[in-house]
Amino acid sequence: MKVLISVDMEGVSGIVHPSETNPDRYDYERGRALMTAEANSVIAGVLDAEPGATVWVADAHGPFRNLLPERLDRRARLVRGKPRPLGMLGGLDADTDAVLLVGYHARAGGGPAVLAHTMNGELLDVRVAGRSLGEIGLNTAMAGESGAPVVLLSGDDAACAELRELVPGAVTVAVKEAVGQAAAVALHPEEARERLRRGAAEAVGRRAAVPPFTLTGPLAVEVDLHSPVAVDLATLVPGVTRVGGGRTVAHTAADFAEAYRLLLLLAQLSTIKPG
Repeated sequence: MKVLISVDMEGVSGIVHPSETNPDRYDYERGRALMTAEANSVIAGVLDAEPGATVWVADAHGPFRNLLPERLDRRARLVRGKPRPLGMLGGLDADTDAVLLVGYHARAGGGPAVLAHTMNGELLDVRVAGRSLGEIGLNTAMAGESGAPVVLLSGDDAACAELRELVPGAVTVAVKEAVGQAAAVALHPEEARERLRRGAAEAVGRRAAVPPFTLTGPLAVEVDLHSPVAVDLATLVPGVTRVGGGRTVAHTAADFAEAYRLLLLLAQLSTIKPG
């Protein structure tokens, strides 16, 4: 059995501010230690339920180089660095039996929700087949495209509600209650880790009862971009057109895997500044 744990940072207990998630800011080292500890709790929970499982952990925040390799449970394999196929789901393949999303946050425009955004924050809204999706929805659908259900998510209460809307049978662990974009009432980190270990064991144990979330192609994709320059660059991609004014681009994807790859590319294009 293969399990993939995708670990983001904004949804970790105790984290509420960009200074705790940005490698260039003073509080980042504590943030990455908290992130690594929560990942270890989920690894332990998976192996409590399935001692023979192969566990892959995808570092899924920012530069994808946040988890402390020397502190990560040695029973897991770490997928680290970027760019890489499938982005936040690095390591996902047809052999993956279950996906767990740890430390995730709500989509851009969701709220109140701690550090809510979509991808790098330059994508203001992503709509696939008319449904607004953030990182939770996009990664859940990409896992489903490979046949793997998302069986657990941890983050604030808004993030947990976002997954339950898509996958009612999934286990969610709310490690904090959002007060606003940069404020929350959080569990003590040790309490959060205990709940995560129990939740991961429960989620893996009942994975057969959780169907993959899938979106069947062809799929209409619309993306509102923050930067007008990013819109100009996006229209250079074959099949991408400008629609509905200056900020929106559209594309029809043959399947969700194509849509996902396009969004990864748009996120990268959105970081390019005028020459």
